[in-house]
Amino acid sequence: MASTIASKIGLHSLRKKQAKTFNVQIATMDADMEFSCEVKWKGKDLFERVCRTIGLRETWFFGLQYAVKDTVAWLKMDKKVLDHDIPKEEPIVLYFLAKFYPETAEEELVQDITQHLFFLQVKQKILEEEIYCPPEASVLLASYAVQAKYGDYDPNVHKPGFLAQEELLPKRVINLYQMTPEMWEERITACYAEHRGRTRDEAEMEYLKIAQDLEMYGVNYFFIRNKKGTNLLLGVDAVGLHIYDPDNKLTPKISFLWNEIRNISYSDKEFAIKPLDKKTDVFKFNSSKLRVNKLILQLCIGNHDLFMRRRRVDSLEVQQMKAQAREEKARKQVERQRLEREKQLREEAERARDELERRLLQLQDEAHMANEALLRSEETADLLAEKAQIAEEEAKLLAQKAAEAEQEIQRIKMTAIRTEEEKRLMEQKMLEAEMLALKMAEESDRRAKEAEQLKQDLHKARESERRAKHKLLEITSKSPYTPPPLSANAMPPDIPSFSFSTENLSFDFKDTDMKRLSMEIEKEKVEYMEKSKHLQEQLNELKTEIESLKLRERETPLDILHNENTEQGNTKHNTYKKLTLQSAKSRVAFFEEL
Repeated sequence: MASTIASKIGLHSLRKKQAKTFNVQIATMDADMEFSCEVKWKGKDLFERVCRTIGLRETWFFGLQYAVKDTVAWLKMDKKVLDHDIPKEEPIVLYFLAKFYPETAEEELVQDITQHLFFLQVKQKILEEEIYCPPEASVLLASYAVQAKYGDYDPNVHKPGFLAQEELLPKRVINLYQMTPEMWEERITACYAEHRGRTRDEAEMEYLKIAQDLEMYGVNYFFIRNKKGTNLLLGVDAVGLHIYDPDNKLTPKISFLWNEIRNISYSDKEFAIKPLDKKTDVFKFNSSKLRVNKLILQLCIGNHDLFMRRRRVDSLEVQQMKAQAREEKARKQVERQRLEREKQLREEAERARDELERRLLQLQDEAHMANEALLRSEETADLLAEKAQIAEEEAKLLAQKAAEAEQEIQRIKMTAIRTEEEKRLMEQKMLEAEMLALKMAEESDRRAKEAEQLKQDLHKARESERRAKHKLLEITSKSPYTPPPLSANAMPPDIPSFSFSTENLSFDFKDTDMKRLSMEIEKEKVEYMEKSKHLQEQLNELKTEIESLKLRERETPLDILHNENTEQGNTKHNTYKKLTLQSAKSRVAFFEEL
């Protein structure tokens, strides 16, 4: 009995010990991580652990999201993790995502990791069509995404088909045009080639600068009803609250900036917003669920705080981060210049090497040709010598025959011819023999002269052979081509057969560097309008190129609305400006009458 009780107590202690921790899986846009958490941990403890792990300091933009029934919710920092309405099966899955968006990405996002996470999240939302993006902007954004992933365009490496497995365009855009994947890749690659020289961080920032001007960027939509029961959409973003028609998420009907709102509250499903203008009535609306009201309030409070924070002097922490970012940017710029210089020197060295190789091949060809000429000369000389020998032998043979003919004449002279007829015949034979002997003598002389001429030709051939050998010796004894000498410090250290010293190479970061960087930043601000104009021209050019291939019957309602806005010259920012020019009172009244 005692042993049974003891075993039960041991099992209870073991269970109690095991229950002190639980496993959580955190899914970021970049990677998945697992943490072993203590039961007493609050949302803040887990959130800070994640931020430390990934090296994130701009924590105010992010949160831990989880799915609950048919909506989403965010982990509260001051509430225990296990007290949230989340599935308790281990590992508990939470999503580390951007909860609040910046107004101006380039000015507000300081850390590279912050920028990278935003880039991945915005890119995913555009591809999944949670953010509407027109076709021409989709192509340009895709080209910056390719630059961020692959670096500078190289036609020898990035050959046709290298983007075949990449998801770069929303399916809506692909279906809207009568274009093959190869045609889309050609358009994207043409833009991609123009981004040469941009680093991954710069390409991602250019992506965000274009994306932040999209109408649905950073907006959280909720279905609501006004007092009259009209179905509407509430949009919450970095600049304020916006009221939309349910069929038009691009153009708000009413907008309130955060600095025009004094108080936000809700009671059950009713939401109340008090404008800063005390003469303006409180306007109210109803949401579908209490849970949604809680989410709306969280987003309103967080966005309002960030809106007011942007308009105050940066905290010491942010100032420190920005100073470090400027220093890091200056360091990277110097490093990039050094790498560019080394790349240039490497290319020059490679060109010099190629020139040496070309010169060497040329000399080898010349030597080969001279050797072939020498061989031909030797063959000619041998042939002439053989002909001369044959001519000598023929001359000797003719001389021998001439001697034999002379002996025959002598024999014929000494022969007694008895009859006159025999004498006449003998005289005729003697005449013929003499003629033949004469011809033999002439032929012998001619052959002797020909042999003499062949001897002269042989002498000339051997002289030509001697000159060819001398020329070959001259070519092979020449020193190889030597390019103009490069200084020791002008050659990169990793080039074979070249030396490079970096002992005297140093870079100092001085106040003047920081001032110069500040001046460059100011110059960038001044040039912003020109860049925007150039961007618009680029988008219009892309639109013109693919417009003829559009299938009008496949246009979605958002495509049609966007085209109407474009024709009327309406953009996200000037729409907000026009709406907020009206008095708060008239806007509230208009909302009530919708």
